[in-house]
Amino acid sequence: GLKFTIVRPYNWIGPRMDYIPGVDGKDDGQPRVLASFMTALMKGEPLVLVNGGEVFRTFCFVEDACDAVMRMIEHPDKSSGHAFNVGNPNNNIQISKLAELMINMYSKITGKPKGTTVSISGEEYYGKGYEDSDLRIPSMKLVKKQLDWTPPTSLETAMEATMRVFIEKYSDKLANLKRSADEAAAAPAKKAK
Repeated sequence: GLKFTIVRPYNWIGPRMDYIPGVDGKDDGQPRVLASFMTALMKGEPLVLVNGGEVFRTFCFVEDACDAVMRMIEHPDKSSGHAFNVGNPNNNIQISKLAELMINMYSKITGKPKGTTVSISGEEYYGKGYEDSDLRIPSMKLVKKQLDWTPPTSLETAMEATMRVFIEKYSDKLANLKRSADEAAAAPAKKAK
């Protein structure tokens, strides 16, 4: 007799959802693709495409996802006993194309030169035994039928809102980290003179 509702999130993105390792989170692993790409863009480093960025992913704006969850809470008669996919199949994109979109958008927002990409193997990036699925597209039939919900926000709109907050929150912090690292690297050279 346990009442339940399950939410299966599909790559929710939005302002303040991710962190920059070493700035406001532990530097102990790989963040999600959006944070990885934003960190590289703000540091002026190439965006790393695992296995050439050939896999596809769908991205859902967090405000849309929150709307879906609120509908589940507000309508337990329609949501109880169900497992809902919460994603946006219309925002399905190959990771290499996501990198291109983010490079262009970052340059447009900041006025900085366009970034670059570099491809490495999954094993080199994640370690031995790495496997990934090529495509993850959520079926939205149940959430549409039960809650009359479809995600309205385009990938471009979601990405721009997210990137602007990343830039506002992290660009100065990353510049200060780089300056400190450069000064620390220069210090031994000054002592040697």
